[in-house]
Amino acid sequence: MIVTTEVRKAITLPMTPSPLAAAANIIKGACIGMAELVPGISGGAVALIVGIYEKALHTGNTLIDAARTRSRQSLRAVDWPFLLSIAVGMVGAIFLLSGVIHAFVEGHPSVAKGLFLGMVAVSLSVPLRMIGSAEIHRRAPILLPVFALCAALSFFATGFTSEPVNNPSLIVVFFAAMIAVCALVLPGLSGSFLLLAMGLYQPVMGSLSNREWSVIAVFALGALVGLVAFVKVLDKMMRDHHTMTLTVMAGLMLGSLRALWPWEGAVPGAEASVWAAIALGAAIVAGVLFLDKRKTA
Repeated sequence: MIVTTEVRKAITLPMTPSPLAAAANIIKGACIGMAELVPGISGGAVALIVGIYEKALHTGNTLIDAARTRSRQSLRAVDWPFLLSIAVGMVGAIFLLSGVIHAFVEGHPSVAKGLFLGMVAVSLSVPLRMIGSAEIHRRAPILLPVFALCAALSFFATGFTSEPVNNPSLIVVFFAAMIAVCALVLPGLSGSFLLLAMGLYQPVMGSLSNREWSVIAVFALGALVGLVAFVKVLDKMMRDHHTMTLTVMAGLMLGSLRALWPWEGAVPGAEASVWAAIALGAAIVAGVLFLDKRKTA
């Protein structure tokens, strides 16, 4: 069979989406952007729920390959309409909502920590569920010590870094962005929670809210470098060492809950509000996971 040039283009080039599909992708990107602002809500998990996780990961890998090879064919293989519509939604949501969330965290720190604690505690079930109970029981003699060690290391490390860092240097912001962006690849891991554990959540949110463009530019550059440097590595680890990678992730998440302890420095009489926030956070993530389960069932 003879394949014409037009057919080859149809095979190799992404199709242009309709305006309705582009609008839907912008909304999906906005949902992911909102998730990335809240510690405990995984942008990757939300991408799974709205049905674009695999396509986004594939498009990201294609873009990285195109950036490395710099060939026209590789650049044309990138689904630019999809990528740009998702990016517009994410960036728009981040800029529009960062001020609201920053004001909430600054004005009600104990309640905010309680809300995030409930979210992260429930989201711990994500990597464990991805491993599966049968695999956990089968490899328990190896997985449990690794899980406990990672939790202990994260617990002690968080004790040194979880307090908000005042006026972090741009180099610190750069490397923090490199680490936090990895959460986009791993459903169940929250980039904002990683920033919180490093003591950089409030400074970064404040910079977004106040439009401190130098910090925003450095953070964006760090995130871009992190995507190029780590996405393929993490993708390979998830494929080749799936169970161990998820075990390490779950242990690190458990130990890092220390950063969200809401009763340290809490206002007297605020216990009921803190417990209500914990319950609300747990319910929100439980709802997200329920939708995820229905989506993948």
